[in-house]
Amino acid sequence: MDLFSFFESTYKITEQSKKALNEIIHIKDYGKNDLIQEVGSRCRTFYFVTKGSARIFYYKDGIDITEHFAFEKDLIVRAESLFTGKPTSKGIQSLDTTSIIGIDSHSLFKLYDKHRDIERLFRLLIEQEYVNTVKRIESLQFKSATERYLELLETTDYIQKIPLKYISSYLGITQVSLSRIRSEIR
Repeated sequence: MDLFSFFESTYKITEQSKKALNEIIHIKDYGKNDLIQEVGSRCRTFYFVTKGSARIFYYKDGIDITEHFAFEKDLIVRAESLFTGKPTSKGIQSLDTTSIIGIDSHSLFKLYDKHRDIERLFRLLIEQEYVNTVKRIESLQFKSATERYLELLETTDYIQKIPLKYISSYLGITQVSLSRIRSEIR
């Protein structure tokens, strides 16, 4: 994935802004199930998945719950920590061999004053993520587990690589219910 082509699909920035952004990005590869950010840490980075997949997760009563999946060309960030500066009870984990582009938030926010187009680009990206979050909440409120599963299938081809326990927790159902849904739609 070319990050700047991805950005241009949202908002076109100047060459000078591209150069400034390029100076603060870093690329890192993760193995299957590697922690990208630990539970309890502070989020200080915007991540873009360029290859593979990742998830945001937390523990509730000792049970691992998946809150969000990110696939190629997706932004993944723990916004509640990023914007408040406080530690979060959520972590980020790779699901398979995953490449991620990271952008340090402190460095990015410094660029906002010099490069208004960068500020606008990231505002639009964050707005898109907010809309996706609202859609996810509405999906949990108004759609059946089968409908939520079918939506997830439309999102990615990676679904076969994701452990059922993560998918079922993301959908808010048990693994048994997920197995039943999968057998019904085949």
